[in-house]
Amino acid sequence: MCPNLGECFSRRTATFLIFGNVCTRHCGYCAVASGDPLLLDPGEPERVAETTANLRLRHVVVTSVTRDDLPDGGAAHFAETIRALRRRCPGTVVEVLIPDFGGSEEALHLVLEAAPDILNHNVETVPRLFPSVRPQGNYRVSLELLARAKRDLARGHTKSGLMVGLGESVEEVLQVMRELRGVGCDVFTIGQYLRPSRNHLEVKEYYPPEVFDRLKAQGEEMGFLYVASGPFVRSSYNADQFKPTREE
Repeated sequence: MCPNLGECFSRRTATFLIFGNVCTRHCGYCAVASGDPLLLDPGEPERVAETTANLRLRHVVVTSVTRDDLPDGGAAHFAETIRALRRRCPGTVVEVLIPDFGGSEEALHLVLEAAPDILNHNVETVPRLFPSVRPQGNYRVSLELLARAKRDLARGHTKSGLMVGLGESVEEVLQVMRELRGVGCDVFTIGQYLRPSRNHLEVKEYYPPEVFDRLKAQGEEMGFLYVASGPFVRSSYNADQFKPTREE
């Protein structure tokens, strides 16, 4: 349901959703179906890599539903997808947008060992709103994941993002941005929450463009290497605009 598909595709950037299309969590904002997911497909990593090669993608984002039913949350499958992309598409920037893996350090380590260029995990909202927006998530767990990723990622950068319009204050947003920078987060995205259906959380407020402009400027002052801020910005919007440095 992303509003930017055509723009990103024209830039040879695309996002793949792995682990199937059914999530084990029930977040109040998300359009992905919740329920009992299917078994993982062992051929999926190679197909992602093959499709990336066929489309000649310059930047690929690999994300997933959350799979709390799996012992490692699907981390090994993520890692194998990264390795398949490295083998088949060595010139493509590989970004992964991962779930919190229930806070498991071992699961996160599996992904980091595969050395993505960008490790993204979205906090999505401010701590006060987690009980209604991400009831099965935990803000501190997400922040600690980003801190560990920054510490242990052999190369590459970390990234996170927020939705606004769910009832948070601008000062709460700024505090989250400060805390993300405090754990070394390099890239930050922020966009307007849009209600997928009447069954999802209501929009409490629409931020005008000038507020997004101010948040972008403030994020750059805080030291983020790249900030994408605007009403239609989503986590992977213009993901290729940030050029990570690969260090061997």
